[in-house]
Amino acid sequence: MGQLKLSKVQKFYGTYEVLKGIELEVQNGEFVVFVGPSGCGKSTLLRMIAGLDETTAGDIVIDGKRVNDLPPVKRGIAMVFQSYALYPHMSVFENIAFPLRVEKMPEDKLKARVEHAARILHLDQRLQQKPGMLSGGQRQRVAIGRAIVREPKIFLFDEPLSNLDAALRADMRIELAKLHRQLKATMIYVTHDQVEAMTMADRIVVLNAGEIAQTGAPLELYHKPANVFVAGFIGHPKMNFLPVVCTGVNDAGVEVDYRGHTARIPVVPRGSMAGRTLTLGVRPEHVQTGAADLTLTVTPSVIERLGAHTVAYASLGGEGENYCAMLPGNIAIRADQQVLTGIRAGDCHLFDENGTAFERRVKMTDLDMSLFDPAVA
Repeated sequence: MGQLKLSKVQKFYGTYEVLKGIELEVQNGEFVVFVGPSGCGKSTLLRMIAGLDETTAGDIVIDGKRVNDLPPVKRGIAMVFQSYALYPHMSVFENIAFPLRVEKMPEDKLKARVEHAARILHLDQRLQQKPGMLSGGQRQRVAIGRAIVREPKIFLFDEPLSNLDAALRADMRIELAKLHRQLKATMIYVTHDQVEAMTMADRIVVLNAGEIAQTGAPLELYHKPANVFVAGFIGHPKMNFLPVVCTGVNDAGVEVDYRGHTARIPVVPRGSMAGRTLTLGVRPEHVQTGAADLTLTVTPSVIERLGAHTVAYASLGGEGENYCAMLPGNIAIRADQQVLTGIRAGDCHLFDENGTAFERRVKMTDLDMSLFDPAVA
């Protein structure tokens, strides 16, 4: 088993509160990713689960047992760090076997475990080599192998791919996803890269300033962000945010005005809203050329041609009102030339003065809704 429960977990450094009453449950076999900007507390939380940092308040429970006062070796966890932390004078075999030798495991059992882990990680032909003879990705697999042989209840990963180049990171994401399906183990993974979170996680925990901003399956966070922070953090390029004024509400939604351009957004209104300043959100991939429910003429300052897509960046003139559109790769647009862009009301998100999202009325009938439920395999 590998169940984890965090109950009102807090962490203080002096008088500074790093983590603010974290409540979370991780089920056996889940791949959960902690994601958020630098300084949000994600690595600190992982180290507290591992027992490397003390918990100021609250309970950390693994398989029904409170482990706050247990050392890391007694918690049934194994951790893979950003640094490979391999012994350069030891072979791959001995690096993987090291934690088992510390436990004084019998040689025949030790050898079987190391060879099993090496086969899983495609390192069985490298066991007699030294780390200096391996690529970065192979070294990281050795570090993962050292965790696998311990047969932990929970695997903990602290930004393990951040030292790799972009192509190798993409390859290792696939390898880790395969490893999770093969081992069926509980894995908790920390990253600041939302692409890693979206592609690997069963469930994402978005942290902001020591608090959980939202928890959910990747597509749930993409389509139904709870607030402006999550909406802006999940998705690349990030969501566009425009300041709008509510001009009226009815059963169809909320009518908003942006500099004389109006659109009716299909969300559930909350009480009297006329005259309130709100935030309209639209993802760059939902911007199209030509007229739509909300039509804006923009002048891109930068054009990125990525092959399948062309990304155009413009400023709408207001402070912080940057505008990004992800358009077809073969579109004929140029920097410093005006482009007519349109946004469908059904693709928009709407947020109140506190940044909290309004419930969307759009039915995503083209999606398998089981993808929103992390409990569905």
